[in-house]
Order: sequence, then C-alpha cells, then structure tokens
Amino acid sequence: MIIRNARLEDLQDIITIERENFFAEEAASLEDMRARILTIPDTFLVAEIDGKICGYVEGPVISKRYLTDDLFCHVNQNPATGGFIAITSLSVAPDFKGQGIGMALLATMKDLAIAQKRMGISLTCHENLIPYYERNGFNDEGESESAHGGSSWFNMVWESPVAG
Repeated sequence: MIIRNARLEDLQDIITIERENFFAEEAASLEDMRARILTIPDTFLVAEIDGKICGYVEGPVISKRYLTDDLFCHVNQNPATGGFIAITSLSVAPDFKGQGIGMALLATMKDLAIAQKRMGISLTCHENLIPYYERNGFNDEGESESAHGGSSWFNMVWESPVAG
C-alpha cells in the first residue's frame, strides 16, 4: 500500500468511495472534493493498492480545537504550522474494509501533524464509531455542536506529542 497526497486524477475514485460510505446529506459534492484537493493538498491523503485508490483522509487546518459545519463546504489554504487538522472525511472502499487502511491513513495523518508542528487532529464521528477512533488514539470530548447532514456527532481529538 502507498499513501500519498491526492491528485485531481483521483477525484472520481474519491467521490465513488465518499458516496458508498456516507448518506447523501453527509457526502461531499464533486465540486467540494475538487476544491479540497486543490486548496489543501498537503492534508489530503489517499491510500493506493496496485494502482487503485482504496481509501482517503482529508481535512483543513483550523485554529480552533473542534471543527465547524462550514468546513464541509468551504476551506482555506492551510497555514504552514500550528492549529489542528480537522478531518472532514475518512473513507475506505467497501472491498478494502477491515484491512487496516483507515488506521494506516490516520497514522500517516498523525505523522504529518507532527511534521507540520500541528497541535493535533480533530474530527467528528457518529456515536458507533467512537470506539474505533479511541483505538486509534483519539479522545472522546463529548457531543459536537455540528448538525452536518442533520445528524448528531461527537468530537474526537488526538493531541500531538510535540504540541506545546
């Protein structure tokens, strides 16, 4: 498996995976994903096996601890250092689930957060995914104010060991 930065030619595979894993109300549009690839290429990673995109993780850097709903439709370029990487999507193709791809993507994003001197990584998830993220070193910080897609979400945070 290769984990690398996303490129525009990955867009259709990324959108296919996004739509297979998220409800229509929660899924990012093709235009939003294209904008993310172009705007935050340093924090948009894909996992590739034998030339096939099998998963991805992405999100902008924010100055606050928790992500806000506006990040799902508008992102700015990332600052060089500081802040939290706010994961707005982690998704693995159905045929590749259960093989540790999501864990590998999260581990690579943590390495990236440390290299970029970020304070940590923040994300929201549905209640049933809290144990998954806890196994990956994230702490449950309670219910989020997010109402993205009309769902309820929980704040999960991983703090960088070099944050300070």
